[in-house]
Amino acid sequence: MFDLGWMELLVIGVVALIVVGPKDLPVMFKTVGNFVGKAQKMAREFRRTMDAAASDTGLKETAETLKNIDSSRNPKAFFEKAKDEFLSDNEKNLDTKRKKTSLPEKVSEDLISNQND
Repeated sequence: MFDLGWMELLVIGVVALIVVGPKDLPVMFKTVGNFVGKAQKMAREFRRTMDAAASDTGLKETAETLKNIDSSRNPKAFFEKAKDEFLSDNEKNLDTKRKKTSLPEKVSEDLISNQND
């Protein structure tokens, strides 16, 4: 969230030790921890409330529609998707045509043997 590394936390701890003193430092950390916990709880509750309001008003569906529109603006992705759909449809059509036009094995074997005679 704040992107603090170990060195920054160490500096904050040393400064807090110097400013507050070793006697009151655990009490201060407990108070800060309680405050952070309450802030996280309030943030989660706020997020749940906003998500519920968004789903009630249909905002999520609108956001999904806008994302789809935004992704269709990318011509490369649009044409790749269209190409994939076209190729898959052609493969399905060829498979169905092959099934319809293929002769039974016995008939095709008879025709081949008649041609050889």
